[in-house]
Amino acid sequence: MKIYLPLLLVFLSACHKPAAQTTTPETSQTAVVQPVYITDTVRHDTDDPAIWINPSDPAKSLVIGTDKDQDGGLYVFNLQGKIVKEIHDLKRPNNVDIAYGLTLGGKPTDIAVTTERFTHKLRIFSLPDMQPVDNGGLEMFVGDTSAGFRDLMGIALYKTASGVMYAMVGRKSGPTDGTYIGQYRLEDNGNGQVKATLVRKFGMYSGKKEIESIAVDNELGYVYYSDEGVGVRKYYADPAKGNQELALFAKTGFSEDHEGISIYKTGPKTGYILVSDQGANQFHIFRREGEAGNPNDYKLLKVVKVAAQVSDGSDVTNVPLGKQFPHGLFVTMSEGKTFHYYRWEDIAGKDLK
Repeated sequence: MKIYLPLLLVFLSACHKPAAQTTTPETSQTAVVQPVYITDTVRHDTDDPAIWINPSDPAKSLVIGTDKDQDGGLYVFNLQGKIVKEIHDLKRPNNVDIAYGLTLGGKPTDIAVTTERFTHKLRIFSLPDMQPVDNGGLEMFVGDTSAGFRDLMGIALYKTASGVMYAMVGRKSGPTDGTYIGQYRLEDNGNGQVKATLVRKFGMYSGKKEIESIAVDNELGYVYYSDEGVGVRKYYADPAKGNQELALFAKTGFSEDHEGISIYKTGPKTGYILVSDQGANQFHIFRREGEAGNPNDYKLLKVVKVAAQVSDGSDVTNVPLGKQFPHGLFVTMSEGKTFHYYRWEDIAGKDLK
């Protein structure tokens, strides 16, 4: 759903006002942004959320979050953070993403896709009913026998303007020769279930830590992923455009791991990229469109401290979700087996336009 909104630079309460402004964007604000809601707790360990927009009533949208454990699952939350459904018995689901309108059984179907690390499979569920549509799971990186090369981590879904849908899949470890990410085409297998076909492998990997967070900008056609401890790497999402790396940014100023990547859209080609600085409980924000004259140049705009602790995965939308989130919702994982919900305007503050 493409809804573009102007940013309204409003703080809703005094507790969200930043400290005295500085002229250096690299300096974090001292105020800690507080969430509107903290979700119910999961059984084991939260890791990554994804927002599903209800097309009939956005105020009834849902957040799907992973519970990362060998006996883990997916949790479905409402916009007040209450659990409304649970899917158990997944073998260490790491990340989750959502896409709209995959044709299954002749009908457009919204899907939630999660990586199941210990089985090396993608698990796919229809939305909002969360029914499996994957025939028990889709095996990834078949034939890669090195240790960790099939242990799935990150996932991001990409849908082209013509309606072709792809899954960008990362793993716990992998080759450093530019073939770290697997891109799979998702489509109906003829029986109303999803099948996956490997299209390409691409993407550099430093070998320093791991790659978990992946995000796709459907409209601009880019895929980003966090090479932890190194920076954020950028490639074309369309396999026909080649495998060259377009940018490596966010290389400095992070206290520990680069983690969750989220894209907030203010127009067809404008907005912000938010990257989790996990060890510092904050997010670094860059222009979605890059700098003037160079779409692959990303300068730091702002650092936002949040109440969420050691944040891993995150998601954001610009769609108004009722009275509590009139300019969109930012969701991030936090220690304590929860996810935190933030108003976009509280994240934007007075600095972003």
